[in-house]
Amino acid sequence: MSLQPETSLLDLLARGAITVKGRIARSSNAIFLVEVTLDSAAALAVYKPARGERPLWDFPPGLFRREVAAYLLSEALGWGLVPRTVEREGPLGDGSLQRFVPADFEQHYFTLREDPAHHARLKQICLFDLLVNNADRKSGHCLLGRDGIIHAIDNALTFHAEPKLRTVIWEFGGEPIPNALLADVRRLLTGGLPASLAALLDPAEQAALLARARAIVQQGRFPVETGGHRYPWPLV
Repeated sequence: MSLQPETSLLDLLARGAITVKGRIARSSNAIFLVEVTLDSAAALAVYKPARGERPLWDFPPGLFRREVAAYLLSEALGWGLVPRTVEREGPLGDGSLQRFVPADFEQHYFTLREDPAHHARLKQICLFDLLVNNADRKSGHCLLGRDGIIHAIDNALTFHAEPKLRTVIWEFGGEPIPNALLADVRRLLTGGLPASLAALLDPAEQAALLARARAIVQQGRFPVETGGHRYPWPLV
């Protein structure tokens, strides 16, 4: 598959015919690798239908919409962290469809952090997780694509109005947040949430997201975790 411009790839994901290739193993929810075709274009994607979600006590149904919301926030910030993601009807009903990232699956956060060349991107993911209140940033959710870019996947447990942060990314605790990233967060606060993003969150979640953004700008440093209580399980 050749890479395509964003507009055409989004169109392919939104309108293309979906063929299920198989179920993705080792996932608590039913997640599928699919091929999407439109005219002469084709791409692999990850399909997360609502019907495949395992009910959770602390998150409402429709987790797939939080995958879409995470993509929209990443794009609003201009960070390009989350692979292109859309909401649409699929073979098992409504769900999210996200571009499949060809990656070196031997690499993950705990290996990537050893290379200082990756630290700028990992700090970006760390800050993103603070913003979205990510309750499940495992090491394996940081993918080193064949394009050399680290992508942040599996963003369903996000945007809760209550503090839920669980992540493996604590190495930057106490360090100042880069000014360029803070400027992006300030721009979000000034311009407000994009309508497409706000439509996926309830009023309390919108308010909490903006409150977290304001706190990040005010504090200007990555938080420190000393108790070991805010890690996901399993770690990878």
